[in-house]
Amino acid sequence: MGAKEKLRRSLIVTIDGPAGAGKTTISKLLAQRLGYRYMDTGALYRAVAVAAVEARVAADDDAALAELCRGMTLDLRETGEGLRVLLNQKDVTEQIRTPEISMMASAVSARPAVRSFLLDTQRALGAQGGIVAEGRDMGTVVFPQAEAKFFLDADSGIRARRRYEELKMKGAAAPDLETVEREMVQRDHNDSTRPLAPLKAAADALVIDSTHMTPEEVVARMIAHLSAIS
Repeated sequence: MGAKEKLRRSLIVTIDGPAGAGKTTISKLLAQRLGYRYMDTGALYRAVAVAAVEARVAADDDAALAELCRGMTLDLRETGEGLRVLLNQKDVTEQIRTPEISMMASAVSARPAVRSFLLDTQRALGAQGGIVAEGRDMGTVVFPQAEAKFFLDADSGIRARRRYEELKMKGAAAPDLETVEREMVQRDHNDSTRPLAPLKAAADALVIDSTHMTPEEVVARMIAHLSAIS
């Protein structure tokens, strides 16, 4: 990577979008280029999903989810190996990326008890600016006042291929590509049609289709936009 880009002021930058659009890779690259902190909010929801699965709490049991959240601690920690996700002081970074947890995270993220639990934490992390916040409702709900909002999308077939290859690289027991795409389309539908904080682009977000773009090309476009508004 080249020298860090210098913006005239410290911004809250949000990057929303569906699974497999490249949010994680691009958010990390952008944060590095800007010298900003990186916040993977989806990892927080996935960690709650891990806790729910381990405690055998149903995704629609709001009372049990609220009790579960009250008794848990979550932390995002930067290390030499990248961002690590700690649930009750246990590292669950690899566990949160399995297909089972992906579907559970989509379900629990729609529940008011879980969203209330995580909202204050997310806002506190971004309060001082100088942050790239990745998620599915960062620009619409968590940081509606953010100065820079992006919505990253891509063709569903391309997104499924990316996720399939990611799971294979991590040694996960991944289903076949067709199943990965079917589950991804179902999750997109669930997230975009839920009544609470649905997945959608903020009205003032710059929408970028990454289907035929490299991560470096996407980041370059984002930085050009940020330079123009900062």
